Amino acid sequence: PGGGTVKLLLQVCLFLVLGGLAAWVIEKDSGYAFLAWGNWSVELSLAMLVLLATVAAGLLYYLLHFLFGLIHLPGGLSTWRRRLRQRRARHALTQGLVELAEGHWQQAEKLLTRHAVFSDTPLINYLSAAQAAQRQGSDDRRDAYIRLAHQHMPTADVAVGLTQAELQIAHQQFEQALATLKHLRELAPRHAYVLRLLASLYQQVGDWEQLRKLLPELKKDRTRNPEQLDELEVQVYRALLQEAARAMEVSRLDSVWQKIPRSLHQEPRILGDYTRLLHERQRDEEAEQLLRAALKKHWHDDLVALYGLLDLTEPSAALTRAEGWLAVHELDPVLLLTLGRLSLRAGLWGKARSYLEAAIAHGAGLAARRELGRLLDALGEQEAAARVYREAVLEQPGTAPVVLPAHIRQANMNLNNGDDPLLPDLPDAVAES
Repeated sequence: PGGGTVKLLLQVCLFLVLGGLAAWVIEKDSGYAFLAWGNWSVELSLAMLVLLATVAAGLLYYLLHFLFGLIHLPGGLSTWRRRLRQRRARHALTQGLVELAEGHWQQAEKLLTRHAVFSDTPLINYLSAAQAAQRQGSDDRRDAYIRLAHQHMPTADVAVGLTQAELQIAHQQFEQALATLKHLRELAPRHAYVLRLLASLYQQVGDWEQLRKLLPELKKDRTRNPEQLDELEVQVYRALLQEAARAMEVSRLDSVWQKIPRSLHQEPRILGDYTRLLHERQRDEEAEQLLRAALKKHWHDDLVALYGLLDLTEPSAALTRAEGWLAVHELDPVLLLTLGRLSLRAGLWGKARSYLEAAIAHGAGLAARRELGRLLDALGEQEAAARVYREAVLEQPGTAPVVLPAHIRQANMNLNNGDDPLLPDLPDAVAES
């Protein structure tokens, strides 16, 4: 409409200019014209002739324009109808996306598919309709819409496949999603999001070996957070160690350890898992060497605690080495607990008691009290052991115990007729039981 208005204004301006020019010429010299045709002759001024010729030319122009419009009327109607359908399709797409965002899945599906064949973006219509269908639990309609999306835009294989894989994963159709993503990997081996989605799928299904193989490619993706990648790498190798531990093959654990990059051999969680599994398999000497080498470079409480749990052939030598750490970590409660445990294994009861009491004094907590209680009980100091156990019980987390009255001992001593004022009235059935 704006273009037509401008065109009309230009035409009016042109006519005004030409009219003004004609009026100026006529004013200077009106001229004379004589026209003859057969027995007919006409005499008129030159100005009138110019005016009539102009009117005739204008009428001829608009007549030809009208006739040209009649000839092209079918095509014009077709174009008008196509544009109308496209406007309706755009409106339906917009409304459908709004309904989809608001969670009205059924209405969204109807709107998205109603004029999809006339849409400028049928890919968006059908992919969005596939999401709406899945939300309603219809996998068949979802897959049909995905096929239609591919038919309307065969060059969008990756976009269609990614949407299909995401929907399959969301519906826990992991086998189908894996097949879809493997196909996408063949089409676009370096596609970053395909790789991420595949890694996420392996993580969900617990296929840690396949995820391990993807780690080098994942690290090449500079858009990913390096800290998240490091955490994922640790998770992968810890899971592989646990899988190896559950397997019947003895050598599988060592095989997994060899696959772990040397830069992660002293990562506390990975090394902790590996040495703990070695300890469970009575390979404590190997675990001791690994822990000792790691603690020389990086001090970590979990590794120190593990060192105290090892059943070594020469616990006295391990105790001596561990006591050397006191120079730097003198008041470390975890180290004091470890020294107490090593002293117990070495049969040094007095030293074990001193270390355990020091560990408790510096906040070692329940584990140290349990070790000390067992030692005191074994030494025949039942009262001291009972006190330690009582402190351990009271130290347990949980809701605060009921506050007891200060005169509870006196009230208990003055009970008459076997009535216990501390017991609530119980139903007969409970009392008889």
